[in-house]
Amino acid sequence: MKKNKFVATPPMGWNSYDYYDTTVTEDQVRANAEYMAKHLKEYGWEYIVIDIEWYSNDAGTKRQEYQYIPFGDDEMDEYGRFQPSPKRFPSSAGGQGFKPLADYIHSLGLKFGIHIMRGIPRQAAHNHCKVLGTMATADMVADPSSICGWNPDMYGVRHTEAGQAYYDSIISMYAEWGVDFIKCDDICDSWLYRDVPQIPFSGWEETRMLHRAIEKCGRDIVLSLSPGPAHIDRAWEYCRYANMWRITDDFWDKWELIKDMFVRCELWQDHVREGCFPDCDMLPVGKVGKGFGEERDTLLTRDEQKTMMTLWCMFRSPLMVGAELTRLDAWTLQLLTNAELLALLRENRRGVQIVRDQYHAVWKNTDSQTGELAVALFNLSDEEREISVSLAELDLEKTEAHYILSDLWDKTKTETIDGRITAAVPAHGVAVYNLYRFMS
Repeated sequence: MKKNKFVATPPMGWNSYDYYDTTVTEDQVRANAEYMAKHLKEYGWEYIVIDIEWYSNDAGTKRQEYQYIPFGDDEMDEYGRFQPSPKRFPSSAGGQGFKPLADYIHSLGLKFGIHIMRGIPRQAAHNHCKVLGTMATADMVADPSSICGWNPDMYGVRHTEAGQAYYDSIISMYAEWGVDFIKCDDICDSWLYRDVPQIPFSGWEETRMLHRAIEKCGRDIVLSLSPGPAHIDRAWEYCRYANMWRITDDFWDKWELIKDMFVRCELWQDHVREGCFPDCDMLPVGKVGKGFGEERDTLLTRDEQKTMMTLWCMFRSPLMVGAELTRLDAWTLQLLTNAELLALLRENRRGVQIVRDQYHAVWKNTDSQTGELAVALFNLSDEEREISVSLAELDLEKTEAHYILSDLWDKTKTETIDGRITAAVPAHGVAVYNLYRFMS
């Protein structure tokens, strides 16, 4: 489909949530964008995404009581469309929206993204705001029976002509601002309606409405759906109407969540294709958590971070860094700029799990045009373990062949022995190799 052609590979970027929660400001976004342009852009990192509640003037002021303040001090125009908080994003003053900031980010050679919630602001419905281009008002398109279980800002949007007009109006506005990426929340899954079949979840239809609005707006915009876990029985629908969708709930820096991701990637591996990317969620590396109360270093060990990065790349998940980029240390920057590993995300690559049990997993990633092959041996156990896979298990045509193994992390070279790839892998760690046929 046409919508997929401009997203041939998994999107790579930075998202403000893991570090700033709801509180990020324009200066902070600019600083992270400048860092990306200087240190990460050449490796494929390009999206700068402002996460939740950029329209809130009082975000974070009652963090001990609320993450999202009910009926807080939010910026909204006469048509019920949220606007950036001028207190936090000064360049948006005078009705300019995010255009000045987006223009600046584009001037750095990067792309600009925002987070939105599914639906229409509750306050717009209560104020009977007009719906742009119609005779309807927000209360007429809002569905009060369709809400988010964890955020109080929105009602769902009814599947009507006026409801579609509302979505058309916000997407058209975002396109005018220069938005390249939309992360829509409370739409990929909803725990509130999951076990209530008599109340259909309106998010499925609202995904289609968003898709139709994007097709009309005249701008290429990536559509990312959150939160997960995505429903595998709707894989075809996600791929048809979006570009990426979360296969997990919020992912944080816990080994148990990385280990669980192997199960999720196994489930979704056959649905990764051009413009359609099941999403393992953000990379909680470096320094995170400031907006949640206290800045801290990631809780993941270095081996666990390598495992996470390797799995995301072997599987070909989108990559979104959650850290404060300006505070990255040299080791974390190196983690994010491993060109050989990031090459696994390119077009024509495909990742497949070969084996998995409670102790280990093996993945391969192949280039369908060149035949290039990478193999990753993951240690899922709590102690160092020898992990091995045969060339036959990798479906190599000539299993008697001899291969050079080039390690993508430590850059050393070893060889296959007796038709097998074998490595001593640290607890929660990984050994990942590019394979090269030995020519005598």
